[in-house]
Amino acid sequence: MYIAILIRLLFGYVRVEIEGYYVERFINLCQNKRILIWKLKREKGVKLFFNIGIKDFKKLKSIAKKTSCKLKIKRKRGIPFLMYKYRKRKVFIISLILISILIYSSTRYIWNIEINVEENHIVPNIEKDLYDLGLKRGVIKNKIETDKIINEIRLKRNDISWMGIDIKGTNAVVKIIKANEKPKLIEESDYCSIIAAKSGIITKIIAQNGTALVNVGDKVSKGDTLIAGYMEGKYTDKRYVHSLGEVQAKVAYRKSEKIYLKREELGETGEKEKRIKIKLNNFQINFYKTLSKFKIYDTIYSEKKFRVFSNYYLPISLIEITNKEQITETKIYSKEEAIEFGKEKLSREIENEIEKKENIQDIIIDTNEQQEYIEVCVTFVVLENIESYQKLEV
Repeated sequence: MYIAILIRLLFGYVRVEIEGYYVERFINLCQNKRILIWKLKREKGVKLFFNIGIKDFKKLKSIAKKTSCKLKIKRKRGIPFLMYKYRKRKVFIISLILISILIYSSTRYIWNIEINVEENHIVPNIEKDLYDLGLKRGVIKNKIETDKIINEIRLKRNDISWMGIDIKGTNAVVKIIKANEKPKLIEESDYCSIIAAKSGIITKIIAQNGTALVNVGDKVSKGDTLIAGYMEGKYTDKRYVHSLGEVQAKVAYRKSEKIYLKREELGETGEKEKRIKIKLNNFQINFYKTLSKFKIYDTIYSEKKFRVFSNYYLPISLIEITNKEQITETKIYSKEEAIEFGKEKLSREIENEIEKKENIQDIIIDTNEQQEYIEVCVTFVVLENIESYQKLEV
């Protein structure tokens, strides 16, 4: 449909107003005759506004007559009307024709690749994998083998559970669902022990099969055997088994950092300078030659991609570069401010490592005050299952 609208834009279209009591019938007749209309808008019940190509507009008169509707042109758009308006300016018309041909021919290529990962997970190097398999800017759409690309990536990577590629206009939309990391599976017929995946203090241990080697309250380190893969009785020999059970422990997540009371920090002065460059596929045109007038500054890049309609990107983008001047400032913190700063910073870092935050049992803050700094130590105590299986070579 977008291609059809683009063609009508190139060859001209009009914005039409229809007024009458039978506007619904008017629209139905247009659909029956396969007349393309777009940007339909209703007003006051008996009025309709829509866009229609020049050739299709001629067919409306008979339909308007049948439905007793009044027909009026509100606006004229497109290249034919521009050519008529500027018919005496040949250079302008030729340039316009060339630009139109360029835009139309560019719709055969991919100019934008949009990667959407469920829940905003990070899939490293996925752009490179897509590029190596042929999905890149400037490639002809007909040469993209989506099924082959999906299969190759799924075979190559084990961190993707599902992947889909949808070509919309000149935009390739890649949708990804990241796979959950799974522990190595051990067959039920294999002998194995349960070992500690993390260090902690045991709060619960249930040995369904095997021999428990630790008790509630014991401290264990990562890799310690918790439930051994064997059983033995008073009158029976040792018998190897496939251990089964549940082990829960209090796991400590700990981070510390020295927070200096006197620190050099970068602050913004409020001064900015903006620069612009145009990107034509992989070729860039800079509209500036001099270096920044600021000694210290932070640079922010913003790229605006040109497109016709929502999914028809063009191989042209405008890059805006903003340099924000910075200055080095000496800041002096009180002991209370330093402790609060360190506590908030370290707490955020630890929380990012904890999967189930509802299992946090306690938060412990320790400080060690020195003349120039305060060492802040933050510990989160979290209740977690720590069992992991280890195959026995018997």
